[in-house]
Amino acid sequence: MGVPALFRLLSRKFAKVITPVVEAPTQTLPDGTEVGPDLSLPNPNGEECDNLYLDMNGIVHPCSHPEDRPAPETEDEMMIAVFEYTDRILAMVRPRKLLYIAIDGVAPRAKMNQQRSRRFRSSREAAQKEAELETCIEEAKKQGIPVDEEASKKKAWDSNCITPGTPFMDTLAKSLRYYIINKLNTDPCWRNTRFILSDASVPGEGEHKIMEFIRSQRVKPEYDPNTHHVVYGLDADLIMLGLATHEPHFRVLREDVFFQQGSTRKTKEERLGLKRLDETSETNKVPVKKPFIWLHVSILREYLEVELYVPNLPFPFDLERAIDDWVFFIFFVGNDFLPHLPSLDIRDGAVERLTEIWRTCLPHMGGYLTLDGSVNLTRAEMILTAVGDQEDDIFKRLKQQEDRRTENQKRRAQREANQNDSSYLDEAVIQRSVKVESSQATVAPSVETSTEDDGRPNKIRKTGGPPPEDLVNLSERASNRSLGATNKDLINNRAANRLGLSNEAATTSSINKIAAANLKSQMISNEVLHAVPIEDVVSSPTPSATDDIASSDPSGLATPIEPAPVSAGMKRKAEDNSTSDEATTDTVRLHEAGYRERYYEQKFGFSVDDTDQLGEAIRHYVHGLCWVLLYYYQGCPSWTWYYPYHYAPFAADFKNLSSIDVKFDLNQPFRPYEQLLGVLPAASKNNLPEKLQSLMTQNDSEIIDFYPEDFVIDLNGKKFEWQGVALLPFIDENRLLSAVSKVYPSLSEEEARRNTNGSTLLFVSEHHPMYPEVVKQLYTKKKQGKPLKLSGKVGHGIFGKVSNDDSILPNVSVQCPVDVTTADALQKYGNIENNQSLSLQYEVPKSNFVHKSMLLRGVKMPPKVLTPEDVSIVRAERNNTGRRNNNSFRGGGPRRGGFQGYGAQRSSYQSQNYSYNQQTYTGVTNGFANTGSQPPWKQFGNFPRSANAYSARGGYGQSGPSNGNFHMNNRGNSYGYGYSPATGYNGKGAHR
Repeated sequence: MGVPALFRLLSRKFAKVITPVVEAPTQTLPDGTEVGPDLSLPNPNGEECDNLYLDMNGIVHPCSHPEDRPAPETEDEMMIAVFEYTDRILAMVRPRKLLYIAIDGVAPRAKMNQQRSRRFRSSREAAQKEAELETCIEEAKKQGIPVDEEASKKKAWDSNCITPGTPFMDTLAKSLRYYIINKLNTDPCWRNTRFILSDASVPGEGEHKIMEFIRSQRVKPEYDPNTHHVVYGLDADLIMLGLATHEPHFRVLREDVFFQQGSTRKTKEERLGLKRLDETSETNKVPVKKPFIWLHVSILREYLEVELYVPNLPFPFDLERAIDDWVFFIFFVGNDFLPHLPSLDIRDGAVERLTEIWRTCLPHMGGYLTLDGSVNLTRAEMILTAVGDQEDDIFKRLKQQEDRRTENQKRRAQREANQNDSSYLDEAVIQRSVKVESSQATVAPSVETSTEDDGRPNKIRKTGGPPPEDLVNLSERASNRSLGATNKDLINNRAANRLGLSNEAATTSSINKIAAANLKSQMISNEVLHAVPIEDVVSSPTPSATDDIASSDPSGLATPIEPAPVSAGMKRKAEDNSTSDEATTDTVRLHEAGYRERYYEQKFGFSVDDTDQLGEAIRHYVHGLCWVLLYYYQGCPSWTWYYPYHYAPFAADFKNLSSIDVKFDLNQPFRPYEQLLGVLPAASKNNLPEKLQSLMTQNDSEIIDFYPEDFVIDLNGKKFEWQGVALLPFIDENRLLSAVSKVYPSLSEEEARRNTNGSTLLFVSEHHPMYPEVVKQLYTKKKQGKPLKLSGKVGHGIFGKVSNDDSILPNVSVQCPVDVTTADALQKYGNIENNQSLSLQYEVPKSNFVHKSMLLRGVKMPPKVLTPEDVSIVRAERNNTGRRNNNSFRGGGPRRGGFQGYGAQRSSYQSQNYSYNQQTYTGVTNGFANTGSQPPWKQFGNFPRSANAYSARGGYGQSGPSNGNFHMNNRGNSYGYGYSPATGYNGKGAHR
């Protein structure tokens, strides 16, 4: 999932980062057979791709339970759908060198909390849907509607099986292995492309396994810095991960999730899966393929260069370091591992607020927040202090906005009720007529009071003399086109309505649809127009049952826009899981004095005066921030660490962070069955071996408390259930491992196999130039009996180690694991009689070097896309944001005392310990800004010389001092928007 609503925000704020994907059309032969495009031709999108990476979970979810068509009835049909979806992506991207397919394996413990919450929610929703279906069937029977009860009550496919260790994931791995071999044997376009498959048996999240591969290749001297990367996936954190690679030729491919063609309204029968026996249940809906879009990381870097630039720094502005800081403070607004800070919501402009605070603090911090995945906690505290200074104002403003939205909703509801009340219409017409006559008869300004018979409050209105002759009186104009109009018409055409334009004079098409109304409707419509300012109607739209989230909020910030879906690729409607006023009662009341005391007592269970427990929560959250950044930049620093609270502390309470000693133990990931027991509810027990299921259901199970039948969802001030916090008990690792270890000996051989870690596989066609050398080294009499190192000519651009994989050998038959039934699928997929490809176990190369946040020497930057006008727009917007925030921003220096100057901060760096790749290195956050000091990774030996050698004076890949404010510090082709160099700094590599 990543950072909620981030993609929506970036696509709106930085419009040019998104472009549509051009797909080559298919050809239809005279016999009706469809022939795909020739993939050997140049890519119609105008940019070729070297390496394509598929986050496969983003394909499996929409294929297994699509939203625009009936779900596949069997797993074999799901596999065929996965094949076809992957074919479509390959036709769009056309990778020339490598296709890397990654499926989520066992996740770090920190991610399992979120996985557990999502799967328990999914199970609850399935139970609610089943109960609603029962009611619907009974209603149909009473109305005499024939229903196929057996088909309707057929048990729905459990999407929770898309978790490592289940039989479904094992089937998926086998199917993808066949898919790759089939491609290499039957499609000449892919004979020079190598395939890597990291299935669910390999620990790690799919996108992070991809990033580990990219980092492992970048540290090699022979790596091509101009490699063009494309990654497909639905998670917003792929954007952040793309930035974190510091690869300028990087694009993210994804479905246009906001695309809609025609009505997507599903009837109640369709939503519940009710099968009717009469012909009215038949639908002729033709599924429409959603278009795809590119997100260009290179263009996003251009926008961020303008957005983040700070002039007159006492050190050179380094775009790479600034981007890393931006990625870091985005974590404050939420991610898969930590709850967001209470005062920071991405829908409320938190990203803009944090960016402005960072720009203001940067000149006084003495350097950047982060370095290669580590955090300077002293500087981070300055940012958090500045956020804390604004928290009171933020909470009060949010309350005011919510009150306005509530009043607008009540006003609309009352108006709709009044329009449907005939008695009220008659009374309103009479009262309106009296008021109009009184108004016309009055010469001098006066105050008029009306008393209405139904007990509604009296209305007081000022009236004046006769209006000017040239004034358009809408209430008397019979041709007024706003009468009886819908809210949408009024909003879209308010200028025309205000002037009473005719159809011919109107400039928008909506006016043409407005029909004339009778006198009674005229009167009440004008009453409504006077009572409800048009601005109120515009400011708080209420999405209907069929509104897409994308269209329900024009700002993208103030209302829910991208909820956490139950499964990737599925959009949740705004009406889902809505709650009553009683259920949304806010007991913390962040807008009122004393909210800190109420918040900590209700959310954490301790008093705000308990400094020990509060300090412990702060320490855990700081560890979480450091863990997440390391996870993004260097790999998983600890498989067992997790944040043990459901909520985050207030920003104002982050004090004395430099005293926190951050240290992680790498440990080992869970086994697949251990993760299943940790994240699945008891309702999904069938995804586990039968002998393990009793741990989830038997009352005498020692871990039965891990699986509550019901649980509380704390709305936490929100209105919809999906926005709330699922208050599930945290898993006790020791108890879980103790309980499961007693059952392991009784598992069958096949069940035990699914619980072991597998290997990443590399597939090579016999036509690839790499094939002969690998066969010679591993499969002939000259084989050395040890893994073959891939480098130079042997690897042909891929680095690592390979060894024999005896499961699939060349020149043997390969059976299709999918039961193919359709004629089209039979032509594409079948048994392979003579396999002409090679499968190898692949090991990602390990390195003792910290992955550097830098552009590599020799990189050729993409052409600039932003025009001077684009740059001016971004600058103007950031200036407006700065002015809005300046009213409440008082600086981020030592606890609200303002900044103490650059020199006061330079000596306050504290030593931190991080454990990574089973090694502990000290001082990553300590002293990296001291002039002339060697970097803390020096203890590992020199960074690879060649293109990436480190120079104490000039940084990486340079021999002289930095050149002003050029953003690459001469580590490649310098580029900028012509900013003037910073003054007062000698550029001697101190801040690299």
